[in-house]
Amino acid sequence: MTARKPTIDDVARLSGLARATVSRVLNDGPNVSDRSRTRVLEAVATLGYQVNLQARYLAGGGNRSVLLILSSDTESEPNSYYQSALEIGALRIAMQTGLELAAHTLQTRADVDARLIELVVDSRCSGVILTPPFSDRIDLLAALKETGTVVVRISPAADEPRGIPGVGMDDEAAGFALARHLLALGHRRFGFIQGLAEHLSAEQRYRGALRALTEAGLGGEAMHVARGNFTFKAGVDLLPAMVARADRPTAIICANDDTAVGALFAAHRAGIDVPGDLSIASFDDTPVSALVWPPLTTVHQPLKEMGARAMQIIAETLTGVPPPVDGAEHLPFSIVERGSVARIG
Repeated sequence: MTARKPTIDDVARLSGLARATVSRVLNDGPNVSDRSRTRVLEAVATLGYQVNLQARYLAGGGNRSVLLILSSDTESEPNSYYQSALEIGALRIAMQTGLELAAHTLQTRADVDARLIELVVDSRCSGVILTPPFSDRIDLLAALKETGTVVVRISPAADEPRGIPGVGMDDEAAGFALARHLLALGHRRFGFIQGLAEHLSAEQRYRGALRALTEAGLGGEAMHVARGNFTFKAGVDLLPAMVARADRPTAIICANDDTAVGALFAAHRAGIDVPGDLSIASFDDTPVSALVWPPLTTVHQPLKEMGARAMQIIAETLTGVPPPVDGAEHLPFSIVERGSVARIG
């Protein structure tokens, strides 16, 4: 025998309120006191009650769609796995909750924020999942909040504005951990190929790596930095100048796997042995990181879990469960050790 799932009548009995009052709370209806709303939500939490979102939407004729907003730069190729992994994770929860997911890729033009708001208003969607750089645009977030749409941010770099939840990994801690790993292997001269400056969470990866070097007694001069854009081409183009320096790095950290694969290609083309002469490490643990030779040492970013959690927050909020407001939720990361990194000396 399996335990019976709690019903709305169970919530009414435990809260001591009428079924109609409970229904108004769960559907975010009017004419409910704060005290009654609190009693209902406490009963919901105690019982583990879950609203059948699909039945509720079908009955009420509401819009079940959630928009996943992705950024595109016409000058560079998209990171297809990053996008698809988030989408796969979100779709898993969408299927369980009766929601529908629609992915939209917007080009980073001057009017992109206005076009995004127009898209949300015209679609009458129930929720929006924002990826970087949209997830850190304060004015955009405030405008979206005014629409009444539930907003969740992927990889926000800051906790503000409060009341808009976020999901990601601790990018600063990940950068710190990866640099510490390389330091433990004896490396003391580093290169770092960054991503786009407006992707603030990825910028924190660099800050974390720099903190690790500082704590190891090394100055900023131990890290040579080049600005990329998360693409294979960036790694191909930027690695040659780094390794041509008199104080050539023995280890290069790339902001993501696509850039690292490009750097690895450039190293092979220049006759540089990886990892014998140069170690290369990166972030994300996308499938390509395990397919190249040597396979990349990289930080596993739980992209599918991030997409799933973002959708779960939207689904829960639509049932009346208050969203988390105490900063972004950090899902665990890990360093995946492969053959592109070796001990020096």
